[in-house]
Amino acid sequence: MENKGICAFCKISDFVLKNKLAYALYDKYPVSNGHLLIIPFRHVNDYFELNDDEKTAIYHLLDEAKELLMKKNQPDGFNVGINIGKSAGQTISHAHVHLIPRYKGDTDNPLGGVRGVIPEMKMY
Repeated sequence: MENKGICAFCKISDFVLKNKLAYALYDKYPVSNGHLLIIPFRHVNDYFELNDDEKTAIYHLLDEAKELLMKKNQPDGFNVGINIGKSAGQTISHAHVHLIPRYKGDTDNPLGGVRGVIPEMKMY
């Protein structure tokens, strides 16, 4: 599904990291210092539309991005997230993976991690 006329991600040409099938850039609205997006070059709406080679390329970039952030920002942890569909919070209809560095004290209680997208389910 091509959508190059309106997709913000399809217009990007300034990458932090890249490989043959995907690239990384800093999130325009970061959750934390160093928040990166890993994005396939091919325009598809969500992660489940990616082929195996694209998924592999994304995961290789996640590893490279983690190493970059460890050297540059020294985070204490990471969240990795994929929003698929409007109900899950996806705002740009182009598949992408969030790599969010986490730092001691950046939230009062990080227990539950990504479960916090539904606040009442965070504590278990």
